[in-house]
Amino acid sequence: MTETRNIDIAEVLRDARLGDLRTLAEEPVGYDELHRATTGLFDLLESRGVEYVLVGGLAVLQYVPGRNTRDIDLILDPGDLDRLPELELLSRDNDFGRAMFGGVQLGLLLTSNAVFRVVCDRYSERSSFAGRDLRCATPEGLVLMKLFALPSLYRQGDFGRVGVYEHDVAHLIQQLGVEPERLIADIRGEVLPSDFEQMGTIIGELRERLTRFEERRE
Repeated sequence: MTETRNIDIAEVLRDARLGDLRTLAEEPVGYDELHRATTGLFDLLESRGVEYVLVGGLAVLQYVPGRNTRDIDLILDPGDLDRLPELELLSRDNDFGRAMFGGVQLGLLLTSNAVFRVVCDRYSERSSFAGRDLRCATPEGLVLMKLFALPSLYRQGDFGRVGVYEHDVAHLIQQLGVEPERLIADIRGEVLPSDFEQMGTIIGELRERLTRFEERRE
């Protein structure tokens, strides 16, 4: 099992809010409240027997230092949302949702999306996270999620997130030896041919950058 860093979820969420100008007009949320909410969230999921996978910035933070996130991203079966009336559902479409729980923002990635189902089934594992046993995406699952998202972010012109996601993928390739070419082969039939081609191009460009970086270190 890959060694991970110790994470305090409430501390990460609090610090992200403090560093985000968008929160200035919002009601401040303290560490204790965030800690109760995050603890309560995972207690709720476990008590209802809900299958979930922690992904997104929190899961990446186990392996990539310096990440920042204001929310908790979870892969969930859409049918399980009816079993979680405590979640304040803000929006939902076929594959994504947004919700609030005790002042904590949740990003919901639904297994109606075949790629999210692949990550849930093949690239997740129980691990010690934030002092408890949680199901998290593996490094391979995180790379697959980032690569899947990147073509859409390019189309949207969201270059801030593109830079963050590409950095995450490069770090996981370099530090943990993740093989992205093998991973995207698992989802070839689940994505647009143009997106699959672009993912291959992104991987090639990242490998070139890593090669240049290693050469300059010598």
